[in-house]
Amino acid sequence: MLSKDDKTRIIKDNQSHPTDSGSPEIQVAILTERINLLVKHFSGHKKDFGSRSGLMKMVGQRKRLLEYIKKNDVGRYEKLIQKLGLRK
Repeated sequence: MLSKDDKTRIIKDNQSHPTDSGSPEIQVAILTERINLLVKHFSGHKKDFGSRSGLMKMVGQRKRLLEYIKKNDVGRYEKLIQKLGLRK
């Protein structure tokens, strides 16, 4: 679970303008952080299948958001991918 401080830090790092709090880039960044936390969790809890299904839902949501960004602006997509360290 992300703390409020972590979430505000992620939002500030990915804002496109000062009042931006829910753009697709921010949503992808928050999902990526939550996914990374769950991946660490699974290294010690291999049989936690309930959380694993939640992880799969988050991965799917992030994939849909990334496809939306890519469809609308490839430059924003590539910048975000590079910033978050996703893919190549």
